[in-house]
Amino acid sequence: MFRKLLIANRGEIALRIVRACRELDIATVAVYSEADQEALHVRFADEAVCIGAPRAAQSYLKAARIIAAAEITGAEAVHPGYGFLAENAEICRSSDLVFVGPTPDQIRAMGDKAVARETMRAAGVPVVPGSGGTVSDEAEALKLAGEIGYPVMIKATAGGGGKGMRIAGYEGSFPRHFAGARAEAEAAFGDGGVYLERCLERPRHVEFQVFGDVHGRVLHLGERDCSIQRRHQKLVEESPSPALTPELRRRMGEAAVRAAEAIGYVGAGTVEFLLDASGEFYFIEMNTRIQVEHPVTEATTGLDLVKEQIRVAAGEPLSFPPGEQAHHGHAIEFRINAEDPARDFAPSPGLITTFHQPGGPGVRVDTHVYSGYRVPPFYDSLIAKLVVWGNSRREAVVRGREALESFVVEGISTTIGYLARITRDEGFLGGDVDTSFVEAFQDRSS
Repeated sequence: MFRKLLIANRGEIALRIVRACRELDIATVAVYSEADQEALHVRFADEAVCIGAPRAAQSYLKAARIIAAAEITGAEAVHPGYGFLAENAEICRSSDLVFVGPTPDQIRAMGDKAVARETMRAAGVPVVPGSGGTVSDEAEALKLAGEIGYPVMIKATAGGGGKGMRIAGYEGSFPRHFAGARAEAEAAFGDGGVYLERCLERPRHVEFQVFGDVHGRVLHLGERDCSIQRRHQKLVEESPSPALTPELRRRMGEAAVRAAEAIGYVGAGTVEFLLDASGEFYFIEMNTRIQVEHPVTEATTGLDLVKEQIRVAAGEPLSFPPGEQAHHGHAIEFRINAEDPARDFAPSPGLITTFHQPGGPGVRVDTHVYSGYRVPPFYDSLIAKLVVWGNSRREAVVRGREALESFVVEGISTTIGYLARITRDEGFLGGDVDTSFVEAFQDRSS
């Protein structure tokens, strides 16, 4: 096992990793920007190194500074968390540091979405009908779109977080959306490559948590339903999915394991599917890192996924027992952002004057903020994750509503009230949601 580990991230995930390391008796090194010098991950880590100016491009995305911080502090491993450099294992290749995550080759295999589609097709995993790979010529793309059938999704091959993604509803709109997707992909990822997929109407977004070790064992830990999204950013996640029958869960879980096995996957990953109304499911992508919503799986399995990541990176076999992992009850995660729903979810940085988090049975809050904390304007707006567990979905929903309504954050605007209203929506209460839920909810609420 490692003696010292550097955390190449900030916010609540950095604190989450600190806690896991303490339970494993591993010393921690935090890195931080000038904007984060008062952050809790800096306070609670054993050591801390400033790596640059506030903007991420000048600090958390500076791989050379992170490696230098690891080397001068004697760290043996780097945990990237999610975001920033989480899918860039190359940062450790020129040093003796261990990257807590999959190999560079595995990340590349899934990072190029067009290559990932072909890999999945060869492994017998269903994929959404679309182009066979990257399409760069507009005339060729227009011809392919007609063959696939409208509406067509234009997606960045190096994409994520909804960047470089457009929907062309008919032939006349295709050239404009094709050019827009390519331009946004180039600006966001330095790669303007795109591919085409048929746009499934009103699908659910269901992902499976997978884990692999260096000894060749791969398994899944069940699903999370992430259908409630705004602009391709998840707002609410739950497990188990209200839409899955035991048979469909078995089929999707087996497909997720085949997907991971196809690239010899090591570490924590998420295989994501779209599920249509007829019960057909299609692979859309694999995230080769821990997910924001991993506590949902922890709540229903009792497992610690971050500690398992670290053990696997140290060469240990998966600690999970053989066979299908037991799941208990129902869990829901609500992402709380420093945003103003009344102003089209505009970011709301600033000083938090009051911060009171809920508690009680089945309530967990992962956060890095506190009363007196100033939310900086330079990073993602996530300030907390509220995770609730109940013996049934109904109990989890009620606990979630009560927790949201007793969650007090003053000084900035947040999405707490908006999420509380979702818990009273009839569609949500009935588990009848899809990726268009938020648009319909806002129409009903206006």
